[in-house]
Amino acid sequence: MLNVFTLANGRLFQEEIESLEALARFKPIWVDLEAPTLEERRWVKQHFGLSIPEDAMDDDIEESARFFEEDNGELHVRSDFLIDDPDDPRAIRVAFILNEHNDKLKSQGVLFSIHDEDVPVFRLLRMRARRMPGLIENAKDVLLMLFDADAEYCADTLEDIYDDLETVSRQVLAGDVTDNKAGEVLSAIARHEDMSGRIRRNVMDTRRAVSFMMRSRMLSTEQFEDARQILRDLDSLDSHTAFLFDKINFLMDATVGFININQNKIIKIFSVASVALLPPTLVASLYGMNFRFMPELEWRGGYPFALTLMVLSALIPVLYFRKRGWLR
Repeated sequence: MLNVFTLANGRLFQEEIESLEALARFKPIWVDLEAPTLEERRWVKQHFGLSIPEDAMDDDIEESARFFEEDNGELHVRSDFLIDDPDDPRAIRVAFILNEHNDKLKSQGVLFSIHDEDVPVFRLLRMRARRMPGLIENAKDVLLMLFDADAEYCADTLEDIYDDLETVSRQVLAGDVTDNKAGEVLSAIARHEDMSGRIRRNVMDTRRAVSFMMRSRMLSTEQFEDARQILRDLDSLDSHTAFLFDKINFLMDATVGFININQNKIIKIFSVASVALLPPTLVASLYGMNFRFMPELEWRGGYPFALTLMVLSALIPVLYFRKRGWLR
């Protein structure tokens, strides 16, 4: 899918391109290629003179090779964007190519973005740019605002994790944590821990990309200040993720503690039963070893006496455990 974005009255407008002739009618500042076909790549090369690298979206590119500037002035940035999908949370690699001076079109810069699937941050920026005139003025603003929207998207995801953990906390701190409920709690905690780790990695990646743009000296004074504000927003997210990790660890320890308590209750039942049966076993052993004079033959009350003695000997430890409160 090939989409171009143009500026009109300070607003960003989107157009879906289905032919080379349609592409020639626009002067975009942002060209977005989602899972581009070979034909769409050819249109971009013919119209803009840009050859998209074959390894643009590869995941095995070294970290040091994800941010660089070509001799012709093209700026290449490869960054990951978070997708908060409850069933399949993941990060999507997006390759950006910024032509600050596009001589072929006589325009002041075009941003190209290449990715395999739709990115929520892109939708957030498109919606914001339509509602806020003057937010974007050129291609560099698009790239900066994408990173700003990424920071906001991570913050919204952290807020959702906060809300979910509050629900989990109420379940755990209620005290009545069964094994089934403990399994559900541990599953939820594991999901939130995984998402928190992804957010922290995404924040680190975005911070590196914004820092690279600042070091490249391509930003104006106003854009440089916007980039500094984005870095401050990203720094504020670090403390939140650290707090979430601490809260997750606490809930994990509390849940595991309740599981141990439930297991100890089961072990306590067997311990009490084994201790309570020791005296009757001793009585039965002494009674069964009397081979010379069988009590039931020499004494008619032998069996009742032995059984009564066994029951009383079992009740004594049970009553003692009950008095000490060990049977609660």
